[in-house]
Amino acid sequence: MVEAKVTASRRDRFIPVRKSDVLDAVILHGGLDDVQSSDLRELVRMLGAILHHEYFDELDRLRDAYFDFDPEVPVGRHRSSRELDAAYDSLTDEFVRVLGDANFIEIAHDEIERAFAEHALVRVKLKAPISDYRAVRMFRRGQHQETIEVPALYGLRRRTQEVEVYDDIVLMVATKPDEPARKKRKIAAWRGRNKIRGGAVLFKYFRHIARFDLEALLPNVRVVMGLREQLTLGVPALVGGVPILLKLASTLTVLFIVAGFYLGLSGTVHDNDTEQALAALSGLFALGAFILRQWGNFHRQSLIHQKQVTDNIYFRNVNNNSGIFNYLIGEAEDQDWKEAVLAYGGLMLASVPLSRAALGSHVEELLQQMFGLQRAFNVEEALIRLREFGLVTGGDDALSALPLPDAIAQLERVWAQALRRP
Repeated sequence: MVEAKVTASRRDRFIPVRKSDVLDAVILHGGLDDVQSSDLRELVRMLGAILHHEYFDELDRLRDAYFDFDPEVPVGRHRSSRELDAAYDSLTDEFVRVLGDANFIEIAHDEIERAFAEHALVRVKLKAPISDYRAVRMFRRGQHQETIEVPALYGLRRRTQEVEVYDDIVLMVATKPDEPARKKRKIAAWRGRNKIRGGAVLFKYFRHIARFDLEALLPNVRVVMGLREQLTLGVPALVGGVPILLKLASTLTVLFIVAGFYLGLSGTVHDNDTEQALAALSGLFALGAFILRQWGNFHRQSLIHQKQVTDNIYFRNVNNNSGIFNYLIGEAEDQDWKEAVLAYGGLMLASVPLSRAALGSHVEELLQQMFGLQRAFNVEEALIRLREFGLVTGGDDALSALPLPDAIAQLERVWAQALRRP
């Protein structure tokens, strides 16, 4: 069990450490003097400026790709289905790539289906309209174990339960495009309930969500009564309603006779019949009041359950739709910078050239020693960046970092070229 948790943790590439702490760790771990420390700080400052310039363009591309699918923006010029499909593919590719740069991992569909079948923090039954959507995708980053208390024996006792909690969750939900005109009335009714236009794409960002509560993140999720709640409300209704119905059964005939008399449809009515008719009316009023009370109890219980969903899920919602782009771009830039600095620092501090695998192990060991993190270092992406900027030499079997003075000069050339690019 412990090995499984460690392995799952090591698959996570997210580095939850401040940039300044990463830089200080490299300097401290390498025992750099003041001159080397100053040069390294200058190098990583220039690296950050170049990455920020690149991700600024990335943010514009992501916003442009999302324009036709933003539910908060009215539908603009008409575009053909083929154009919209191509734009949708472009949006998803761009968005997934940014999430990958920010070290998010997509949650597999079978894992989502298993999570939908169980509940942890939200102890209610939920119904999510999966069939209403074109696509539902979830991405996670960071995870930890939490011990929670859940009610048992109808709240008389409480028991502890260990659950897996995701630190960050990004949800992508695409609604189906509008259907032909023959179904416009049905679509209009659906929109009136959901207020999401056809063909829109929704993005939602959450924090600290239990794995078993992923279903509650979907838009338009409904709280429904489980078997226990149905029995809790249904059995008292049956027990209380049967005596009223039995009492009414013997007096309803008299009620109809009296009503027929006053309407001129029957002959005579005795005083005893009138009394029984009044008793039947009283019974009908009692039955109506009983039904209304049970209906109110049902809705009250539904509101209690809906509040539980709200308390445990939606207050954890950080941002939605285009509002999450700035955060995700910033996170992707931040993770990209950390990976490049750690890889360059690992090569710079090594006394001999390192292989790709040795570099990854060296950085993972540094993260473990300095921060107590067990992470699978994204050495492939880090080397792609270092090679793109010309900061590393040699093949995968013998990698070396460009010396600090030469690396600074190289980044100055890269920065000048970036500014000249149209």
